[in-house]
Amino acid sequence: MRLATIEGIDQDGTVLVVSGEGERPEEAVLDGPRASVSARLTGRGRTWKARFPLRAARWGGALLPLPSGEYRIRIPGVRVTGSVPMLLTDHLRVAVAGDAVTVGPPRDPSLESAEARAALERRYAAHTSPLENAAFFESFYGRVAGDNPLAIDRELARVAPGVVRYWSVVDLSVEVPDGAIAVVEGTAAWWRARSVARLLVVNDWLRRTYARRAGQRVLQTWHGTPLKRLALHRPGWQPRRWGAVLKESRRWDVLLAQNPYAARTLTRAYAFFRRPVWVEGYPRNDALVAGDGGATRRALGIGAEERVLLYAPTWRDDRERMVDFVDPARLAEQTGSVVLVRGHSRTLLPGESASGPRVIDVTGFADASRVMLAADALITDYSSVMFDFSVTGRPMYFLVPDLEHFRGDLRGFYFDLAERAPGPLVTSQDALVEALEADPAEFGERYRAWRRRFNARDDGRAAERVVARILDQRLLER
Repeated sequence: MRLATIEGIDQDGTVLVVSGEGERPEEAVLDGPRASVSARLTGRGRTWKARFPLRAARWGGALLPLPSGEYRIRIPGVRVTGSVPMLLTDHLRVAVAGDAVTVGPPRDPSLESAEARAALERRYAAHTSPLENAAFFESFYGRVAGDNPLAIDRELARVAPGVVRYWSVVDLSVEVPDGAIAVVEGTAAWWRARSVARLLVVNDWLRRTYARRAGQRVLQTWHGTPLKRLALHRPGWQPRRWGAVLKESRRWDVLLAQNPYAARTLTRAYAFFRRPVWVEGYPRNDALVAGDGGATRRALGIGAEERVLLYAPTWRDDRERMVDFVDPARLAEQTGSVVLVRGHSRTLLPGESASGPRVIDVTGFADASRVMLAADALITDYSSVMFDFSVTGRPMYFLVPDLEHFRGDLRGFYFDLAERAPGPLVTSQDALVEALEADPAEFGERYRAWRRRFNARDDGRAAERVVARILDQRLLER
């Protein structure tokens, strides 16, 4: 096996260079769990170089730093030697040892000690800077800039362009909306933005220390109408959980609900939340009313006439990664479809992208509504995506091989899915394929009843109503 040597990384942290002798290899790839990039190969004869970009443009988006994670340099027939000590730039943190490349957020490691974190939290809690006419957005703990916060951001930018918009991100691979300011979680800039913003818009629990200050408000949009039991309703008596739920719900000033059912369920699950609840539909679903999936299909390289199946299961409390109940490559072959795989946000960091012929992993695609618009049908299980996809009126299928385990041991449900599901419940991939070939019209009445109950306010104007209330109640100024 031939040898190649790590030559170095440019000072901007955008290119990793590997050099070798002899015949130039045909390909060289930097391969990671959620992204991979091909090197630009140069040189002929005695020496060659492989220049690996440390940035990537995914799904037709902006050129951004690679997502944090462990990568491998893969050059057929070549063993890579040498190393580069940790390099910190404005965009990322990177270190190399042989063929192993570690990419992280642009956060100084000195800030990650317990003492440094405590010092930053104390400075934050002191709130020495005045409040700004600014909003601080966070979606799924900063893993993506999407969901309801994204839709609210877009409407806010349209009607109140003077509002400063900060976005909490785990690293700078997360693309934030135009005009917004990305702040990397845990940095001094992140703590400052969280302190000075008049309005915090989040779709999950607030992380780390939260110190309420006069004039600051929290809008909790949550991230779905619940089928599975939440918070205080989860199985088992755990005093620590009850205390945490009570503390968290007291941080919220307003709770957004998609429908009256969700409003009742969420307020009870979160310690009988007694502050205002806005039942306005979900802003993230506005695009599903009159949107077009053509642009997303083109960005994903899917033809306009191809059948597209979206597989989007929820996460399980007893595993880190996405369930493997579907072999997406086999499903694509069985149905002649393109299969989009979208894992839950909690499986984004520990998992890795699904791959195969006619398989596209869109777990990290920020705007789920655009993915749904590109799909002709949804395959899910107990995920709240069922309450969103139904806005489209397109067929839904429920692959639930672990139904009894999930309902009886893991979470439990608020209602009997089998009685109300607007599509067939199946327990195997082969049964799923059979269902996909059947006429979905037999579930027509159930589907209409479902939409009347859960989608009555999903009329394409939810973001407009929510932002109007934000401005009318002076949570922000125009």
